[in-house]
Amino acid sequence: MSKQPHIAVSPQQVAEHVIVCGEPDRVNRISALLEQVELLADNREFRLMNGLYQGKLITVCSTGVGAPSAIIALEELNLCGAKYVVRVGSAGALQHDIALGELIVAEAAVRDEGGSKAYVASEFPACANRHLLFGIEAYLVENNYPAHVGLVRSHDSFYRDDEDSICQLWSQKGVLGADMETSALLTVGRLRGLKVASILNNVVLYQQDVQDGVNQYVNADNVMMQGELVASRAALHALWLQP
Repeated sequence: MSKQPHIAVSPQQVAEHVIVCGEPDRVNRISALLEQVELLADNREFRLMNGLYQGKLITVCSTGVGAPSAIIALEELNLCGAKYVVRVGSAGALQHDIALGELIVAEAAVRDEGGSKAYVASEFPACANRHLLFGIEAYLVENNYPAHVGLVRSHDSFYRDDEDSICQLWSQKGVLGADMETSALLTVGRLRGLKVASILNNVVLYQQDVQDGVNQYVNADNVMMQGELVASRAALHALWLQP
């Protein structure tokens, strides 16, 4: 099979165990935890690197922002032979007790984005793979890192005029945080027979101005960067445990 049109790699280049993330530069940071790192491709929002984690080959791939590009990456990774996929992403908290740099492990996600609905009606659940969840949680417990396990909400824009009321609604329902990709990855991954999970680093406090929160993240606040590092290690550990 020839190279995929968007992620620009061929099947023999992609590992069965994959980390996906939104930001291309995060691929570099995650790959710094690997050995024998090799850049595979850098096309559009998709940057891919390979490396070894405790002897297991891992592919790290960026997906850009939002469900559509995340699904493109997932579909093409699937065609290249990926079997296990963990998203290492960022989120905004929907609960007051989630501090910056604390992690949210998604058991399942509210499908409030349009990408996955192009595949199947919203009644179809977006649930994480239990084996990957176990690996992620085991790492976090062993390293005593603050984490919250439960539901997240994925959406298509945080600049809606009614964003505050929407966040309040889902906060009242016990949803922990919001991102833009998790529900699409969990849904399409399950439809394609992939095992998928998501761990999210909180970069915006609940009811904090989104722009202020994003600016803090861009400025590489130490606490949030530590959260990203731990999330990356937890994802690698979970993938390493899989056959």
